[in-house]
Amino acid sequence: MRDLESKLQESQKHRLRLIVTDGVFSMDGDVAPLPQICDLAERHGALVFIDECHATGFMGATGRGTDELLGVMGRVHIINSTLGKALGGAAGGYTVGPGPLISLLRQRSRPYLFSNSLPPAVVGSAARALELLMGDSEIHRSVRERTRRFRSKMTAAGFSVSGAEHPICPVMLGDARLASTMADDLLQRGIYVIGFSYPVVPKGKARIRVQISAAHSDDDIDRCVESFVEVGRKHGVVS
Repeated sequence: MRDLESKLQESQKHRLRLIVTDGVFSMDGDVAPLPQICDLAERHGALVFIDECHATGFMGATGRGTDELLGVMGRVHIINSTLGKALGGAAGGYTVGPGPLISLLRQRSRPYLFSNSLPPAVVGSAARALELLMGDSEIHRSVRERTRRFRSKMTAAGFSVSGAEHPICPVMLGDARLASTMADDLLQRGIYVIGFSYPVVPKGKARIRVQISAAHSDDDIDRCVESFVEVGRKHGVVS
């Protein structure tokens, strides 16, 4: 935050200044410190823009995202997100913000102007997903509970899981070949996870990224953990 504040102080001469951040950083599952960011923005007259692609639909009490989770709804000026992840639309996205800004984007945003309209089926499925989220808290409650179950069991088994309370659960391994080999071994056991290594993540930070969804049952989570333990023992990661 000290570095951000120094940048805001250095840029005081500019009429418009925009702080841009992910709400959740997808490779580590870390949540941005939005309350502190909003405090700095208000103190220095800046706007706040957040990308919510890895938060929309399941973060916060009603799935509205990290601004709801952290209690800063109304303090974030622009939100960009996707219909293709938790909302299940497989394509498309949206930007919300002040009316004049949205009007400007409709007239001047090249990606908007030169993109085809979304297929009606995608729009309909995304709209229905939002209706389900707004009408029933069971969906995001289920995601939270399954996430906690996976994280706690993996930690108890001796694995290091990055991030906190996010359904993106990076199982940290360090070695790129190990991450790839373990992911292959897990697939043989019916567990589809992906190994990530440099240049997608920093050198020495290779991991297997597990993503929990509302479609998973407790049995699914337990079988996944059991498979991780079995493969981890095979490769000397856990005892």
